[in-house]
Amino acid sequence: MTRRDRRRGARTPAAMTALAALAIGFVLLPFAGLLQRAPWSDLGAQFAEPGVRDALGLSISTAASATALSLVLGVPLAWLLARTTFPGRALVRALVLLPMVLPPVVGGAALLFALGRRGLVGQWLDQWLGIRLPFTTAGVVVAETFVAMPFLVVTVEAALRGMDRRYEDAAATLGAGRWRVFAQVTLPLIGPSLAAGAVLCWARALGEFGATITFAGNLQGRTQTLPLAVFEALERDRGAAIALSLVLVAVSLTVLALLRDRWFAVS
Repeated sequence: MTRRDRRRGARTPAAMTALAALAIGFVLLPFAGLLQRAPWSDLGAQFAEPGVRDALGLSISTAASATALSLVLGVPLAWLLARTTFPGRALVRALVLLPMVLPPVVGGAALLFALGRRGLVGQWLDQWLGIRLPFTTAGVVVAETFVAMPFLVVTVEAALRGMDRRYEDAAATLGAGRWRVFAQVTLPLIGPSLAAGAVLCWARALGEFGATITFAGNLQGRTQTLPLAVFEALERDRGAAIALSLVLVAVSLTVLALLRDRWFAVS
């Protein structure tokens, strides 16, 4: 192939470029509208509102709690899916990843029917332990974990499948037990992917809306997170809604910028 042929093959068709530019514009236009309507001079006053501070603080704390719970449950689950073979593993993986594509409202309804006061398990939690999850801050954490944990699982599972297991074998040969190998060899090797999965999980939990409002409600200071506060503010205070939206956009953009290509490399 001549240099001229290579240049011709690398040339992007005009129609493809035009459609790509249209797609970029389609994505950027809503954010441009948001920035254009932002009350820049009043942002400080908007963030000083008690409802905004409550929603921001609750969102940060519940997202962090959901991420911690996802790490405790999701890492062993990812290891199980990546390292073991058992009947129905493909079905289990599909069910674990289902919240990623399931409408969040449906997930919230499922949580309500399972963990509500009259739910499949919730009725026993209420009768035996006095635990009531719906319309509580703990319910927010449960809803966020349900929708966010799959992002951690899929990232960590991919890292476990792709790592060089010879280091684990060498450690085991030298006498290290399974837990020591996992803690001192496996976790450090998948550390960057684990961190990426945790950050994605936290960002997804921070932005969760449908499952939260369905399962935990929208109670200021108790279950009203940032997305729920945006939804409520759209009806009474557009400035506050835009200010809160800017926070969520900034957080999401920062997460994507920090992760760069890591998400695409491991998924």
